[in-house]
Order: sequence, then structure tokens, then C-alpha cells
Amino acid sequence: MFKGRKLLIATIHGKEKVMQPILESKLKVKVVKNKFFNTDELGTFSGEIEREGSAIETLRKKCFIAMKKNQVDLILASEGSFGAHPFYFFTSANEEFVMLKDFKNDIEIVVKVLSTKTNFLTEEIIDFHSLLNFAEKIKFPSHALILKSDYKNFKHCCKGITNQKTLIEKYEFFQSVSEKVIAETDMRAMFNPTRMQVIEEVTKKLIEKCKSLCPNCKIPGFDVKEVISGLPCKWCGNPTESTLKYIYECQKCNFKLEKKYPHKKENEDPMYCNNCNP
Repeated sequence: MFKGRKLLIATIHGKEKVMQPILESKLKVKVVKNKFFNTDELGTFSGEIEREGSAIETLRKKCFIAMKKNQVDLILASEGSFGAHPFYFFTSANEEFVMLKDFKNDIEIVVKVLSTKTNFLTEEIIDFHSLLNFAEKIKFPSHALILKSDYKNFKHCCKGITNQKTLIEKYEFFQSVSEKVIAETDMRAMFNPTRMQVIEEVTKKLIEKCKSLCPNCKIPGFDVKEVISGLPCKWCGNPTESTLKYIYECQKCNFKLEKKYPHKKENEDPMYCNNCNP
């Protein structure tokens, strides 16, 4: 379905550096360059333009605009967000989504990776020593940083700082024009090798999902639609909150397939049973 077709990666931030070799090798597509679409129109990490809507909604917009402006009907877009990890306290996380949109065949394949592999950080700088400490924490200069005059509604912003000479010059400038100096990690992919690793990881996950074909119509992207809990307790046999089965569904023909015991166990340890261990 994808072999020999042109695929456009909707980015201006160099993500094709890690994505292109994987996509061309595994999907046998020909990756072409995005020439006409500035993806920053839909939101920037530094905050000049706020992203409207969810990551998935933004991905669909990226794919649609890229398709219209570049006249390519197979589009891949990614969207990252950064902040506190939803499960681990005091840990930052990178949530990276990738969408492959095939307008010719009306198919949409989406995958997500939630990773603790990130140097996302923001901090108010009180003096040059604290700026150097911040730079060290985010792995500067291999990773770029941003200086802003405030967290939000800032008047001045300098992105992509990658050497100490520029860092000193910009810091002195911000001191002269602003009451605050805010430092942030530059999370744009071409300035953040750590994020690039997560983008590579999510691209490989996309390939796995593309190779999952519907048993009925052979359309790629056959995936879990619903997770059913109720794995029985090993002692009392009562249903627990652990996963009993997955329900797979094809987005094209709506064929469904039930797979019991996806974690390769037919009962649960009593420690996870609300009856045996209330």
C-alpha cells in the first residue's frame, strides 16, 4: 500500500534526520521535503503561538495543511509535549505522537510514546552563575537553550543558543531590557538530540503498527480498540482490575478480534485482588 509512494514529513525542525532512514527502509516510500508549510503556525514550544486543541487534533491539521500545500497524499506528522510525568512524581516526561495520514486510501495510523528521556527544564535566572548551572543541567551546548523576558506574554525571546559567546551576549542584553531572565530548554527537534531519540523510538513503533494488518481486509494499522479488565484472581477466582483481553478493530472494515490473556497469564496474583487483599 505504501511501497514506491512519496511520503512527506510535515516538519521544519529536522525530524526527517531520524525518521527518513526508517521510513524508506521499512515502508519502501520515498520521503520528500516539506517546502511550503511552516508548522510553527500551529504552535511553538517557546510560547509565541499557543497550540489550540489536543495533540491529535493538531496532527490532523498538520497533515491536512501539508497535503494541500505540497500536493502529496501520504503525510507523516509528529507532535511533542513536555511536562510533569503523569505517574512519577518530580519526573519530567516527553509525550511524542506520530500520525501517518494516507489521504488516498482514507487511513489514519497514530502511535504514542511517553518517555522520561528528556532534558525539558525552565527556570528564572538570578545571576550568570545560575545561568551556567542551568546550561549544564540541560547538556548545553549540544542541546540549545532559550532566553525569554518572562514565562508568558514576553516581549523579548532568543532561541537556538548553542555557544557560550552568544549566551553571554544575550544574557547581558536581557539584563539591560528586562526585569526577568527566563531560561528554557529549546525543545525543537533539530536543537535537542535527546528528543530526537524519542522521535526515532516513536517512528519505529509506527512501523510496527503499519505491519499489523487486518485479518479481514489486510489494511494496515490493525490495533487495540478496547482493553477489558477482569483477569481472575489465582486464589478466589473473582475478577480483578488487571487486563483480561484486548479487543482489536479495523478502522476501515470494522472487523473485530478478541484476544484473551494478552500478558500471557490466565490469573492474577492475589496481592492485586480487592477480595483477597482489600
